[in-house]
Amino acid sequence: MKGEQDKIMITGELKNKIDQLWEMLWTEGNANPLTNIEQLTYLLFMKDLDKAELHREGDAEFLGIPYEGIFPKDKPEYRWSTFKNMGDAQEVYRLMSQEIFPFIKSLSGDTDDTAFSRYMRDAIFQINKPATLQKAIAALDELPTDDKDILGDIYEYLLSKLASAGTNGQFRTPRHIIDMMVELMQPTIKDIISDPAMGSAGFLVSASRYLNRQKDEWQTNMESMKHFHHTMFHGNDMDTTMLRLGAMNMMLHGVEDPQIAYRDSLSQDNEETDKYTLVLANPPFKGSLDYDTTANDLLAMVKTKKTELLFLALFLRTLKAGGRAAVIVPDGVLFGSSKAHKTIRQEIVENHKLDAVISMPSGVFKPYAGVSTAILMFTKTGNGGTDKVWFYDMKADGFSLDDKRQPIGDNDIPDIINRFHHLADEACRKRTEQSFFVPFEEIKANDFDLSINKYKEIEYEKVAYEPTAVILEKIKALETEIQASFVELERLLNEDEK
Repeated sequence: MKGEQDKIMITGELKNKIDQLWEMLWTEGNANPLTNIEQLTYLLFMKDLDKAELHREGDAEFLGIPYEGIFPKDKPEYRWSTFKNMGDAQEVYRLMSQEIFPFIKSLSGDTDDTAFSRYMRDAIFQINKPATLQKAIAALDELPTDDKDILGDIYEYLLSKLASAGTNGQFRTPRHIIDMMVELMQPTIKDIISDPAMGSAGFLVSASRYLNRQKDEWQTNMESMKHFHHTMFHGNDMDTTMLRLGAMNMMLHGVEDPQIAYRDSLSQDNEETDKYTLVLANPPFKGSLDYDTTANDLLAMVKTKKTELLFLALFLRTLKAGGRAAVIVPDGVLFGSSKAHKTIRQEIVENHKLDAVISMPSGVFKPYAGVSTAILMFTKTGNGGTDKVWFYDMKADGFSLDDKRQPIGDNDIPDIINRFHHLADEACRKRTEQSFFVPFEEIKANDFDLSINKYKEIEYEKVAYEPTAVILEKIKALETEIQASFVELERLLNEDEK
């Protein structure tokens, strides 16, 4: 499914170094994993900023042109390359908390006004001990962050700590599920991609990695490169911490200025319409909003307070005609009997083009959620187009479906991707198989129910039993054998008593 360059490079000694850093922050710093990742994010940003500045200074010197840098000329100690070598932990801590951190937060301007630096302005320095700060700086300095691929993987590995850290795991969709959805949609450089509930930007990062693996001419085209870095990737979130983490994640994976914003995607303030060509998302489940704060045009499409239904309406509104979506929904969206549930399903199936429904096992989001989910894939048309819908019953995703989520051999993901990209070969499949087509008329006749169990046929094997007379003879023989055993046991006991 994925190329060698897309595999996580965190192995062996490097993984141990990151684990040690994490453990150190956990024991000496803050018990909140989200806070710890935040603090490491700020330090990584400072390291990356200094590295970029050194590169610009070198280019300017080579070309013999003046360069006004980001850092004050009289404050070399603000730079990573200087303060990392300062031996006095107390002085480094004083500098960081009183001067460097406020300076970094205040950065603005064309050269450094990235998404991350914008959200840095609300950041709070929360490493509480000078010795801990010095250890963190030393540990991060040893990590091979000059390689963007490895740097991105390091950050992904840090973010994965959220998935095993209690309630904060809700921010993460499993990476292999994200990668599968991206592989299914096959984004191109011409796409404009949105995740209106972005969290740590996993979908946007995966899409950027997918594009970088495609050795196309776009990487040598200036307009395409400009689009990739500045206008291709869009994300919203209502948590400034997640915005910082997401922006940093994008930067470390080579996207210079993703268009991410602090925004309630479902509110009246979000006026985006007909803007995107691809939506990749895992929006919040089981949320409930007030009608007063929700966009009127979304409520006009589906009168509900349920966020999972309102987000589907949002995707349809924000997509351009011909735009595609691959989104995760709870199973209740597929078969819910309320008017709102039926309305949104009918809207997608009847007025647009529903391409596929992939049913996932309930353990995919363990250990922090056991909810059953599915992936909906559809295309915005405005004039129908659903002829038949492809269903797939995913039974395994390469990991155990218990709380431990250990790697296993069974994995339907490569099969899902292969079958979806060869749908012509699916036409002959029976309803008893793992994937099959269901025609539009049948879905319509079933109140637009999209649950796979509504259409899947189960093949029961006829069990042949022996004739009754034969079974009775076997029971009699068994009883005779048991009685003989009792007689022998009594004989042995009597001998022992003599």
